[in-house]
Amino acid sequence: MEIIDNKIHFEYHFVSDKCIISNKDTSDVPAVLAVDAMFSIKMNHILYFEAELPILEFYKSLYTWKERVTKDYIPEFHYYTIEHDEEEGAILSVIPFSNKARLETIWAEADIDNVFDLHYIVKKFITLESSLREDMEEYYNIKLKYFMRHIPFSDYTETDE
Repeated sequence: MEIIDNKIHFEYHFVSDKCIISNKDTSDVPAVLAVDAMFSIKMNHILYFEAELPILEFYKSLYTWKERVTKDYIPEFHYYTIEHDEEEGAILSVIPFSNKARLETIWAEADIDNVFDLHYIVKKFITLESSLREDMEEYYNIKLKYFMRHIPFSDYTETDE
């Protein structure tokens, strides 16, 4: 039996005009939510997820999750948008179990194996957060640290039972 080593690749491009936001708009929630990017995930070169997202909101979810990750604890990641009904489920999730993690979305483009090595997927998501921050700051000529406390997002936090 052949074992396929799952690989994941993220792509995004900003669809909002470069001038849509500036550092003067740090607390302007409608302006913050108007910053969009087409975001896609490919697994083993197959399109798994593609959607236009309010990218600052997505970034804040990634950043908040990354800040909770430790050497001994990897929390679940769930991305919800305030523009979407949460009852349908998270738009994008990483569910750790054992030394693996499952990537899930309610908007899957393909039904493919979405189980990854835990450390691999965590590294890929942390790298995504860093790349996204750098690219947004350069493209929009902003400093995200000034926006962070004003970016609305749904903070799904695991509860210990």
